[in-house]
Amino acid sequence: MKLHSQKIDSPCIRNCCLDQDDVCVGCYRSIKEILAWGSANEQQKASILLEVEKRKGQRNKISNNRS
Repeated sequence: MKLHSQKIDSPCIRNCCLDQDDVCVGCYRSIKEILAWGSANEQQKASILLEVEKRKGQRNKISNNRS
């Protein structure tokens, strides 16, 4: 039985601009993560996406506290 691995697409939304921490304001990946994406395997991409979700949640929490 062969397991199907799901291809993970880039989270890029073509709103590319780095903030003061070198994190894209569109997809929330760091510049290091963006550069690594093209050669990353699916497990590494999944790991990056987990970090993206954490970072996005933290940024949204900070943004909501400023409102």
